[in-house]
Amino acid sequence: GKMYIQDKVKEYSEEIFQRLDGGAHIYFCGLKGMMPGIQDMLKEVCAGKSIDYDEWLGGLKKAKQWHVEVY
Repeated sequence: GKMYIQDKVKEYSEEIFQRLDGGAHIYFCGLKGMMPGIQDMLKEVCAGKSIDYDEWLGGLKKAKQWHVEVY
């Protein structure tokens, strides 16, 4: 079946969130239509970790760790 980036990010969310906490950068490139699904998945993962999504994302953006190039 089809597999989407949000499936893999969710599958490896523990490692990804740990790496982001350690200063890693995350990049999303592609069609702008993919971002709502990715953001919904990240909100769900944050909720499961009792993390405020907006605050978390704001921190990544402020630290310049969040990179999105969509068209």
